[in-house]
Amino acid sequence: MLLLLTLLFKELLFHGASTVGEKNQDLQVLRPHHLTTEEPLTFHLIQISSFANHSWAHTQGSGWLGELQTHRWNGVLGTIQFLWPWSRGNFSKEELKNLQALLQLYLHAFPRVVQAFASQFQFEYPFEIQISFGCRMHAGKASGSFLNGAYQGSDFLSFQGNSWKPSSGAGSQAQNVCNVLNHYRVIKEIVQILLSDTCPRFLSDLLEAGKAELERQEKPEAWVSKGHSPEPGRLLLVCHVSGFHPKPVWVMWMRGEQEQRSTQQGDIMPNADGTWYLRVTLDVAAGEVAGLACRVKHSSLEGHDIIIHLDGYSILLILICLTVIVTWVMLVMVGSWFKKRRSQHPRLQEFRKSPLLGKEIMAQKHILEEMENKPKPTLMTFVLPCT
Repeated sequence: MLLLLTLLFKELLFHGASTVGEKNQDLQVLRPHHLTTEEPLTFHLIQISSFANHSWAHTQGSGWLGELQTHRWNGVLGTIQFLWPWSRGNFSKEELKNLQALLQLYLHAFPRVVQAFASQFQFEYPFEIQISFGCRMHAGKASGSFLNGAYQGSDFLSFQGNSWKPSSGAGSQAQNVCNVLNHYRVIKEIVQILLSDTCPRFLSDLLEAGKAELERQEKPEAWVSKGHSPEPGRLLLVCHVSGFHPKPVWVMWMRGEQEQRSTQQGDIMPNADGTWYLRVTLDVAAGEVAGLACRVKHSSLEGHDIIIHLDGYSILLILICLTVIVTWVMLVMVGSWFKKRRSQHPRLQEFRKSPLLGKEIMAQKHILEEMENKPKPTLMTFVLPCT
C-alpha cells in the first residue's frame, strides 16, 4: 500500500513540476532581489499528528512565511486555505491543484501507515508526531532546506542529502524508523524534489506576491501601568506595546540610560489586524520607582524611540494632545469670525431667518427694493386765508 501511494505522489508531483520547469532553469538565483535582507527568509510547513489509539488520529497542518501564517489545512474538506490574497504566489491553478491532491493523499495515508507500523516502531499510545518541512532564502538565493521529525516533542529524525538520519540522542528507535524509510527510494526522490525545487520556487513567489505585506510598517503604541508584586513592599511595573509590524521589537525598562537587567519579556502575541502585542514587566521595590521609564525601539520609528516615564506620558501622546488642542483653537477662532460677520449684516441675517421660500422670497425682495428706490412724495402746505 505504501509503495502504491508513493507512486501516486510521484506522478502528481512530476506532472506539476513539468508545467513550470521551463520557467525556472536556474534555481540558484531567484527573482525577488529587492527583498534582500541580512536574515534568511524561510517558508515552512508544520504538521502535528496526534494518535490516541490504533483507530483514532487527528492531524493539523499550517504554512508559515517566517513568523507570518499564510496557509492552513482544512481537514474536513481536504483543502488548502489561503489566508492572504497573495498566499497562492504565482503558481498556476493546475500546479496548486496538483499540490493539494498530493497533500490530500499524504495526509489521508500518513495516520494509517503510522498506525500500521506503530508496534514495529515501538510507538506507545497516546503519542504525537510533529514534522517541519521548508526552505530558506538569503540575499535572493536559495540557501538550504530542511525536513525534521519529532516524536513526543523531542527531535527524532531528519532528511539530509538523500537519506533519513536519526537525531542525536534519539536512540535505536529512530534508527529503526530511518532504516525502514530508506528502503523506499521513491519517497526519497519525492522529498528531494519538494525540498530542492517546489519549496524554493514557492518561497520566491510568496516574497514577490506578498511584498507589500512583508514591507508593511506599523508604529507601536505604548503605555505603562503598575500593580502589586507578590512580595510585600514591591511593585510590578508593566509596559504594554501594541500595534507594531513587523514583529521584531526591542523593549526595555530603563533608569536614565541604564538598562534594567531584571526586565522580563513575555511572548509577542498577534493582534486581530495582523499587528503584534508585547508585555514587558519589572519587579522593583516601592521606593525605587522614581526615574524609571519604558523604552521602545522598532523599525517603523526610524530611530525615534518611544520613551514613557512611569508617571508621565510618551512624546507621541504629547504631540497628539497638542495637535488636538491647536485644532480646537482654530475651530473656535473660525467660529468667532463667522459670528462677527453675521452680526455686521443684521438685515441679511433676518432675511435668512424668513420662513418664506422660493418665489415668495424673491417677490418679497423685489418689493423691498422698489420701496427703497421709489421717490418719496413731497408734502405741500396750503395756507387758507381767514375770513
